[in-house]
Amino acid sequence: MSRFLVRRIFGALIVMFAVATLVFIMLRLVPGDPIAAMLYDAGDPDAVDEIRTKLGLDRPMYVQYGKWLWNAVQGDFGRSIYGSRVEVSRLLMEALPRTLSLASLSFIIAMVIAVPAGLIAATRRNSRADYAVTFVAFLGLSMPDFWLAILLIIAFAANLHWLPAIGYVPLAKGFWPWLSHLILPALAVGTAFSAIVARMIRSSMLEVLNTEYMRVARSKGLSERTLIMTHALPNALIPVVTVIGIAFALLMSGTVVVENVFAIKGLGRLLIQGILNRDYPVVQGTILVVSAIFVFSNLLVDVLYSIIDPRIRLQS
Repeated sequence: MSRFLVRRIFGALIVMFAVATLVFIMLRLVPGDPIAAMLYDAGDPDAVDEIRTKLGLDRPMYVQYGKWLWNAVQGDFGRSIYGSRVEVSRLLMEALPRTLSLASLSFIIAMVIAVPAGLIAATRRNSRADYAVTFVAFLGLSMPDFWLAILLIIAFAANLHWLPAIGYVPLAKGFWPWLSHLILPALAVGTAFSAIVARMIRSSMLEVLNTEYMRVARSKGLSERTLIMTHALPNALIPVVTVIGIAFALLMSGTVVVENVFAIKGLGRLLIQGILNRDYPVVQGTILVVSAIFVFSNLLVDVLYSIIDPRIRLQS
């Protein structure tokens, strides 16, 4: 187990190094000048050269890369080259809790909806409940996040005045203010996610219920609840955990549309603004953090395999 974790962590670091290198190079190969974008193409040429020298953008690419990588290893992602020159680490520390809060609540809502729906659809195959779950799942998959977000704002914020429409309140200012600002965006994000997981649970459960050992367990007179919760569900969760692990990482980085609809300044919105402003340090730092979330989410999925199914041994 320990050797497996060491090898996977080492591999994760290599992946992050490759991502950091590719992002650094590709940003500088894309046409456009960040200084010109900063000055709206109206700056004096001498002033542009002065700013470029001050920011170190006049140095060779390998020198810029070496300096940035060395600082990034120490947790220093540089300063934003746009606006008030705020430290990128500070921007990330402000944006990460917002995206993490939104993704976590979306994940919880999706699991609360998906697990019972998937189990009902699998255990009552070809019934009205199965057809209803299938219809709702396809509806959730077909519904764009931003469209559902707008509908939720109209219904619960504009008309009923139950929940706030925009913004984010830190948890330190109170649990309900924090939660009330996240319910609508979390519902918008979690609905499509719940549809994916519900379909996965249904198909995986149907496969497990038709196995030989389930027929043997049923012939022993075990209750249906024991069959489902003790024997079927743990085995059915193996392929589902893979989807859940990857999807949670996608939730962390893929909430940009909903974040913009609800004016939440999370990682997705920070990344889009950095790309539009050609803010190299912001884009590099944000993508590095998102890459770390992806890589270590996959590592966590591998560890969960051995917990869910003891037959699986993590070997090097």
